[in-house]
Amino acid sequence: MDQQNSERRASISRKTNETDIQLTFGVDGTGVSELETDVPFLNHMLDLFAKHGQFDLKVTAKGDIEIDDHHTVEDIGICLGQTLREALGDKKGIKRYANVFIPMDEALAQVVIDVSNRPHFEYRAEYPSSQVGSFSTELVHEFLWKLALEARITLHVIVHYGQNTHHMIEAVFKALGRALDEATSIDPRVTGVPSTKGVL
Repeated sequence: MDQQNSERRASISRKTNETDIQLTFGVDGTGVSELETDVPFLNHMLDLFAKHGQFDLKVTAKGDIEIDDHHTVEDIGICLGQTLREALGDKKGIKRYANVFIPMDEALAQVVIDVSNRPHFEYRAEYPSSQVGSFSTELVHEFLWKLALEARITLHVIVHYGQNTHHMIEAVFKALGRALDEATSIDPRVTGVPSTKGVL
């Protein structure tokens, strides 16, 4: 893990028998993403996440997609969570909480975040289709859960309604970007960390 905390940026390389991933994440970015993975739909979602969160995100990932997309999606979630945690450092001055609703045509998604150092994930979503192209919708849960776990954040994701599965998942990733941007932004009124415990 390579960390440059003054810039709130971190990089990681993760290689297993199933995947080979290099990922760099910058919290205070400009929404620029460079994405090369074997999972086109995930590329699309990560691009939305970075753009709407104003993050800089670079991902190069190869995995055993001849089996399925599961390992690649899961391991990218792990890497993104680990770099987020490293980039935030001691979390001094952050807002910590965020609650964002995002519509995407007929779909409405809500993402609520607490950058708490307590990993927890709640997910309420029922999609009309089990697939978007070749992408299995159950992998959205896998990605978000591993992100929350490795970043050590509390993450609640609710898809209130929708008819088009692509729109519903897209709303989730846009809301995730906006909520994470808000929760990690610096509030000049905050002295130290926003916790009565004195540490996050």
